[in-house]
Amino acid sequence: MAAQFTDAPIFDADSHMYETPDALKRHLPEKYQQAVQFVQIGRHTRISILNRITEFIPNPTFDRVAAPGAHVDFYAGTNTEGKSLRELSGKGIDALPAFREPGARLKVLDEQGVDGALVFPTLANLVEHSASEDPELVVAMIHALNQWMLEQWGFVQENRLFMMPVISMALVEEAQRELDFVLQNGARGVLIKPAPVKGFKGWRSPALPEFDPFWRDVEAAGIPVMLHASQPPLSDYINMWEPPHTNNFMDMSPFRWAVLGHREISDMVASLILHGTLTRFPKLRIGSVENGSSWIRPLIHDLQDVYRKMPREFQEDPVQVLRRNLWVSPFWEGNVADVVEQVGWDKVLFGSDYPHPEGLEEPKGFYRYAEGMDEQRTRDFMGDNARRLLGLPVKNPNPPKVAAA
Repeated sequence: MAAQFTDAPIFDADSHMYETPDALKRHLPEKYQQAVQFVQIGRHTRISILNRITEFIPNPTFDRVAAPGAHVDFYAGTNTEGKSLRELSGKGIDALPAFREPGARLKVLDEQGVDGALVFPTLANLVEHSASEDPELVVAMIHALNQWMLEQWGFVQENRLFMMPVISMALVEEAQRELDFVLQNGARGVLIKPAPVKGFKGWRSPALPEFDPFWRDVEAAGIPVMLHASQPPLSDYINMWEPPHTNNFMDMSPFRWAVLGHREISDMVASLILHGTLTRFPKLRIGSVENGSSWIRPLIHDLQDVYRKMPREFQEDPVQVLRRNLWVSPFWEGNVADVVEQVGWDKVLFGSDYPHPEGLEEPKGFYRYAEGMDEQRTRDFMGDNARRLLGLPVKNPNPPKVAAA
């Protein structure tokens, strides 16, 4: 086998910022200020939303964080000493400027040999889940976070960093207004939680026809919608099987690791297909990030099965819809070839999850886990597919022809 080509211009489809402590509150209207509090419990700071402390993110101030790549051995299956995620985290490090602001991050990109990146917030993981009973508070928190992001990072920096503002789908008209706000300020994509949302009608799939005004606006804008892993919406169900001793993701039991899996992204994509959103708006581009890829094959099986049983309920083949509208970033330790087989070479994205501890120490570290790709496929996976998703020029001087989205 030829040596792995390693000189592809990298576009990282999964990187993160660590927010400053005022990210949720700097622009939060006065009437909601008391709903979001940072509280001190012993030596630890926790975030309280609607008078409930959430532990999903261990240190919501991000003053000290686990080093990038600290958990690599756990996720790579090389944790021979059987250490917990907390043990692998160690004492942590002070948050670096590159975690907090774009100028320093651009310098790190140069040092790491990275051409560009999508940059996702971290606190967004818990906002909607923790405040779901109050949809208006959710909308206010999301808008406050996006305002902070715009001030602190901007939505685009030097056409290399592309920050992903958040949209809550709880209230469709508010979602349209937030989309308009981020588009007016230059956003090139948006982030949506892969989960049902709670509005004034109760819990609903955001792919139901009542949300079509939002999806129509997204399609018209021509930007991708990214579905990033977040606080699992199935926690209440899992708690029926095993009462939690903590909601901190670093302390999950083996049962929770095995059962939670990635059901939320599978259900979200199934809803977008089976509730018809991607047929009514066939030009939508949906990206799945940090959700892995093991869910794709079972979902395709289920789509094929229901299509055979109920063909008159479909306007088009649901598997073809998935392959037309979906881009997937497998875990760095996952199987790229398997994703390619399911969705195609032009729909698979590289993501490092930098600087999170479960990610890579630096994006080029992926090559230690690469399965062996020829130059063309390496260029596609490591950068050009993400550039196509965002509508950016590809870096390959002789790019292959791929199907239009």
